Amino acid sequence: MWHDGPASGGVLATYFGIPVSTTHTITGAIVGVGAARKTAAVRWNIASDVVLAWIVTLPAAALFGAAFYEVYKVLS
Repeated sequence: MWHDGPASGGVLATYFGIPVSTTHTITGAIVGVGAARKTAAVRWNIASDVVLAWIVTLPAAALFGAAFYEVYKVLS
């Protein structure tokens, strides 16, 4: 099945103590399978949006966390 690859990757990452996102793994597997079959089968504009979201998520979360921490410091 298509989910065996991401599942085994998750098991290995857990065994070695490496943090991994199953959402990222499964999305990457779906894009990889589509690209392996036929590159035109992948909606590259959507795939690029997903990658951009992955890149923006961590800095955005850090900025929101810092902002809420500053508000918390002022209010307490």
